[in-house]
Amino acid sequence: MPILSVRHITTYRYRQPVGFGEHRIMFRPRDSYDQRLIAAALKITPEPVSLRWMHDVFGNCVAVAAFQGRASTLVFDCAITLDHTPELAPDFPLAPHAAFYPFGYGADDIADLSRSMERQHPDPRNEVDAWARGFVPSRGRIATQELLAEMTRSVRRNFAYLARQEKGVQDPVTTLRLKRGSCRDFAVLMIEAVRALGMAARFVSGYLYNPRGDRERHVGGGSTHAWVQVYLPGAGWIEFDPTNGIVGNRDLIRVAVARDPRQAVPLHGSFFGFPADDLGMTVSVAVDEIEPSVSDARAPDPMLAR
Repeated sequence: MPILSVRHITTYRYRQPVGFGEHRIMFRPRDSYDQRLIAAALKITPEPVSLRWMHDVFGNCVAVAAFQGRASTLVFDCAITLDHTPELAPDFPLAPHAAFYPFGYGADDIADLSRSMERQHPDPRNEVDAWARGFVPSRGRIATQELLAEMTRSVRRNFAYLARQEKGVQDPVTTLRLKRGSCRDFAVLMIEAVRALGMAARFVSGYLYNPRGDRERHVGGGSTHAWVQVYLPGAGWIEFDPTNGIVGNRDLIRVAVARDPRQAVPLHGSFFGFPADDLGMTVSVAVDEIEPSVSDARAPDPMLAR
């Protein structure tokens, strides 16, 4: 059970001092049985006049900062320590009726899962649908876990990772045709494919841990990361990272879950000035393992501990 530290710094720069509207911040990891938040501190420069906390419709922790005055830079610096319990060899105990695909959800589950089963992107030529069904044998059944694991690892083997700074997500049909994209592009492609097979899936935003001395193990580090959760009866929401072929939560730190990636943007806000004043944004994320004695000595920031 490694103790991990996360340092997430986002910096906005402007040609001249500008004013700032409200900013919504989703940096705080979700507390759960497989990750326990030990300490957190958030520093914003210039200091906001107010910082309030809320839970959104998915239970994600959101901070809302309000500002007065003007500045030529705006910096969000978040330091987090958490206890992470990885699934090194995931073997999910599925309900008997869901052990093999196809399967169906019960009436009670469908009432809450239906929106997470709806396709969100057009697929006029059924290209994503055909790609998804390519993992299903033409005869007989396939183990549900094997199906999803192969889809996840197929993206890792056959698609090229490309860090994109542009806002938004690439259309999944485009991702499929180009065979390249960012982590959020691959996540949306897999979500649409899983939904095409009649399963519930949702988008996850968070951080990726790449152990020291093994920097080639994963791609997508150095910034926020994105992957997929699929709801499996008997096991619940299970993680799949198509960018790195990860099945289970190994090296994945969950911050926000949402039906649509637009609902899980790590940082969103506005400024008051001319469009040409915007000099861009830089994001730096460092995730490292630390000694438990060091992390246990840190006291939670009372503002984030609420």
